[in-house]
Amino acid sequence: MIADLTRQLQDAAKKMMKGEVKTTLPFDPFAVAQATSEFALGLAMKPTDLMQVQLAAAQQWGAFWTGALAGKETEKPRDRRFGAPEWQDDAYYRGIRDAYLLASKQLREIVSLGEGSQSGTAMVSFLLDQYLNAISPANFAATNPEVVKRTKETGGANLVQGFAHLIEDISSGKGIVQRRTDPTAFEKGKTIAATPGEVVYENDLFQLIQYTPTTDKVAAEPLLYVPPLVNRYYMIDLVPRQSLVKWLVDEGRTVFVVSWVNPTEAHKDKGVGDYVLDGIVEAVGQVRQRTGASPDLFAFCLGGTLVAIALAWLAAKKRADEVNSATLIGSLVDFADMRDWSAFVHEGHLAALEDHLESQGFIDSLELQRLFAAMRANDLIWSSVVNHYLLDRPAPPSDLLYWFEDGARIPSAFLKGYNRDLLLNNRLKEPAGFEVGGVPIDLAAIKTPVLVIALKDDHVSAWEAVYRGARDIGTEFILGGSGHNAGVINPPAANKHGFWTNKAKPADANEWLASATRHEGSWWPTWTKWLDAHGGKRKVPARTIKDGIEPAPGRYAMMK
Repeated sequence: MIADLTRQLQDAAKKMMKGEVKTTLPFDPFAVAQATSEFALGLAMKPTDLMQVQLAAAQQWGAFWTGALAGKETEKPRDRRFGAPEWQDDAYYRGIRDAYLLASKQLREIVSLGEGSQSGTAMVSFLLDQYLNAISPANFAATNPEVVKRTKETGGANLVQGFAHLIEDISSGKGIVQRRTDPTAFEKGKTIAATPGEVVYENDLFQLIQYTPTTDKVAAEPLLYVPPLVNRYYMIDLVPRQSLVKWLVDEGRTVFVVSWVNPTEAHKDKGVGDYVLDGIVEAVGQVRQRTGASPDLFAFCLGGTLVAIALAWLAAKKRADEVNSATLIGSLVDFADMRDWSAFVHEGHLAALEDHLESQGFIDSLELQRLFAAMRANDLIWSSVVNHYLLDRPAPPSDLLYWFEDGARIPSAFLKGYNRDLLLNNRLKEPAGFEVGGVPIDLAAIKTPVLVIALKDDHVSAWEAVYRGARDIGTEFILGGSGHNAGVINPPAANKHGFWTNKAKPADANEWLASATRHEGSWWPTWTKWLDAHGGKRKVPARTIKDGIEPAPGRYAMMK
């Protein structure tokens, strides 16, 4: 074992010595330094507020130690890091846990006193969260009861093997924690993304997949799915029991999906307008040509933002009838409230990212995965650190995490335009503030029936921000349970998460929720009822595929 570790260390060192050092960073460290300096100076100008915080903290710690020494039990927090029974039942571990949570609460309260720009405040909060997540007692061998127990059981072999895993990951050149799920547990086209279908059209931006019908009759209006660029389309076609595509096909729907190409340097000049016109509008035309009907679009995250732009473009061109309806899931059209993501929407970061992009023509999928993982560090980083490096447990198979790690690149021109025009300057909020192909985009001009679905625990597109965008463009609204990805994959058979509906549209999102009706189970059947209500309610013979180019999931979904 020692010899193997020595060899791995030597290999890792050689690879690091030979590796090319990047001269650019996708963020501006000076912007971070400036934000923290401004926060510190601003805090120093509030001595009275700081004194009140210190007095409150002293009282809280006094109450904490009094309760801890008396053996007083505290309420178990809803925190997966502290799920082992020892965290609640053992006074030692309970004390460590509660002290950490109290200190974290107090530090966050101090940060909340700071003043400054939204981006600067978000940067300070982001840095604090990364620090607090990293120092959690759950992340250390001596203060995690599960690790202590396993170390005793294995005689320390778990720690030795975990260190070997660490060296192996470092020597791979991709950094640590690359094993959130078992990468060999699934195979695209066989056990995941496996619903039968054919690629029926392709250009240099996307392949269009049509799925094989399983019913004799189908709804007259076909469905067309538009995914975001950062991940492959098959989040909606995971293992069969979780596949939205399979469920829709079995429900008697003709389903098409856009499978974006994984861009290379050759795509560096492809911008937002190219993806709207040569992507979505072209796909709509192909579906209309193949079915003789205008499709119901549905889209997720960034895909929904692009669909909203496409709808406004079609309306401006007097072609709105080419789309029957649209459903936007977890998608923002108003970027005024970016929450934690505001930390990255800063002039300094955007300029640094643009310099970084010039060297390769795209943002790499690994860089994007690291960013998304940092926003959910406890779930996507530190849980893997504990399981992989301390407990020496194999990564469990997860179809959703397999999809998450199967990332795609984004072209330079697209990211520059999206970051500056939409995220930083929020030009979709302005009538004619954004253009596609010389056509002003006015979301208020959209007359196509639109349903917006938000997810209550969404860490990417805060549901309140999604609600405000839906209200501004006068659409119907549903709030689903769970998070950004898991809330979408909610098959009715699982009977999970629940959802909320409310016909009223008050200005305040929380007011909407307070008067909303909660329903058990999945929003999928409610959505298809909405589709039926906005369709012709006609059934037509199932549309068989006779001219497929290649079987689903197609070459673009397989591209590295």
